[in-house]
Amino acid sequence: MIRSFGALGFHGRPAPVASSRLTHAVAASLAIGALSLCLIVTLTVFSINVSMAMPIPA
Repeated sequence: MIRSFGALGFHGRPAPVASSRLTHAVAASLAIGALSLCLIVTLTVFSINVSMAMPIPA
C-alpha cells in the first residue's frame, strides 16, 4: 500500500487551535472562578460555625 503525501492523519504537525491570548484569558477566568468558589465555601463554613456558637433564645 502506497501512502499519499496529502494524507498525514494524526502524524502531521499539530495546528494551534486558539491564540495564546485566548488561552491565557480562559486560564485567568478559571483561576478567578476557583478562588471565588474557595472564598464562598470559606465564608459559608465560618458563618455556620458562628451561628452554631450563638445561644438559642428561649
